[in-house]
Amino acid sequence: QVQLMESGGGLVQPGGSLRLSCRASGGFFSFPAMGWYRQAPGKERELVASISRSDVVNYADSVKGRFTISRGNRGNARNTVYLQMNSLKSEDTAVYYCTIQGSGSWGQGTQVTVSS
Repeated sequence: QVQLMESGGGLVQPGGSLRLSCRASGGFFSFPAMGWYRQAPGKERELVASISRSDVVNYADSVKGRFTISRGNRGNARNTVYLQMNSLKSEDTAVYYCTIQGSGSWGQGTQVTVSS
């Protein structure tokens, strides 16, 4: 059974930074394609960033140049993905979820609040 554990959310002022982490464990092929999504109140869940098995990355237009997705360097560490979020804006406020792409499994989510 796939398990995903996110961490690193919190309250930050506009212009600040946060780093989210997501560790995947359980039944899946090693180093799967993974993604970060977010859902703001009253809005649908949307893709923020993804990283393929070969580390090709993709970003939503709204976060390009501000967010960076990456994974651990070697071995089982590659089943952990990170989302470095810089120059945060109030519109980035949401619950952030990670997933193994196509698995249907999601983490519990971590709240990111950008406010002065």
